[in-house]
Amino acid sequence: MSRFKDLQKNLFGGTTSNARQFGMIFTLVAIVVLFQILTDGLTLRSDNLIALFQQNSYILILAIGMLMVIVAGHIDLSVGSVAAFAGILVAKSMAEWDLPWPLAIVFGLLVGAAIGAWQGFWVAYIGVPAFIVTLAGMLIFRGGNQWIGNASTVPVPEGFWSIGSGYLPEVGPKTGYNNLTLLLGVAACLAVVWREVQSRRTRHAMDADTAPMWISVLRIAVMVGVILFATLRFASGRVGTSFPISGIILVALVILYSFYTRNTAGGRHIYAVGGNSRAAELSGVKLRRVNFLVMMNMSVLAALAGMIFVARSQASGPQDGIGWELDAIAAVFIGGAAVSGGIGTISGSIVGGLVMAVLNNGLQLLGVGSDQVQVIKGLVLLLAVALDVYNKSQGRFSIIGSIMRPFRREAPAVPATSSTAGHEPAKTTVSG
Repeated sequence: MSRFKDLQKNLFGGTTSNARQFGMIFTLVAIVVLFQILTDGLTLRSDNLIALFQQNSYILILAIGMLMVIVAGHIDLSVGSVAAFAGILVAKSMAEWDLPWPLAIVFGLLVGAAIGAWQGFWVAYIGVPAFIVTLAGMLIFRGGNQWIGNASTVPVPEGFWSIGSGYLPEVGPKTGYNNLTLLLGVAACLAVVWREVQSRRTRHAMDADTAPMWISVLRIAVMVGVILFATLRFASGRVGTSFPISGIILVALVILYSFYTRNTAGGRHIYAVGGNSRAAELSGVKLRRVNFLVMMNMSVLAALAGMIFVARSQASGPQDGIGWELDAIAAVFIGGAAVSGGIGTISGSIVGGLVMAVLNNGLQLLGVGSDQVQVIKGLVLLLAVALDVYNKSQGRFSIIGSIMRPFRREAPAVPATSSTAGHEPAKTTVSG
């Protein structure tokens, strides 16, 4: 029994936040297994997994930026339109201005930064709610896409396709697998082991409680097993395919933004603002700068997502980006973010996005119509939150309830002094 209690307490890192993330991973695994059975093994075929990542990488990139916006207490409804607007400008720059595709990518990112600065200015310095600013942006940039592109498609050159439909190249001896994908998987496994070892050393140095060694070994074994399985699936696709370039971009962004939100003052300020903006301001956080940067960052990632989609489609069109903001928002909330802000993680949002992606892919493999797929996805999003709210109202275990407990109104009030400011970061540290 003591081993079971150790497992229950420590397998997920000993915090509610980590337990919640791993709970979502188990949900994702359950959905994958269900569709693997229902589709007679099609779900985990190499070609289907590769296509799934390519088809959803741009939504997952949007989810990274949306997570930071929602954690800061805002919402961005313009991301689909911004992605489409940046996509048409980049396509036009290559087709009509003869801009080389690497420079066109830089140009697209600058367009996203300019749009984000415009929207961030209204939100942070004028005080217009982000919902209104981005609703206006959704209309402005959707119209701009159709105006600049004359409501027609604009093809892009072949070199540009690589960021949306390219793969890791074939190098080295013939092993029956893509060697670079194998090396990427091995590197990921080593990173998991290194992170666990470093975590144990840090806790020992701080004289904090450390999980039993067998828990760490089990945790490493589970993660390494999943990584190796996925690596072999991606590496064993038909010749010419492997892990997508868009997947490499996504992985790099996840690592970068996870580090930023967890380990930097700027990242922690975002959580502080979303958790309690007044206390954050008293502690010296510059609210305007934080709000400005999260809005600008969102538009930059939207521009990147738009370019990846255009590269995969090989052309920019007037229907690009429609509904993307809803998919990104759903991924963030399914991944555990709180509507009130201050709660959420990059990895949780990615898992939430994958849940929706696998659900969408599995239903399509079963021949379910697109109209029914939308209904089912909407019900899944609603039920995922409603079940947790119901459990909380019945006095049962609630993930949201347990995390939000420190923020309840009946908690003892703390005077709005410098001591309040000092208390705030401690309240939000579990969120990242």
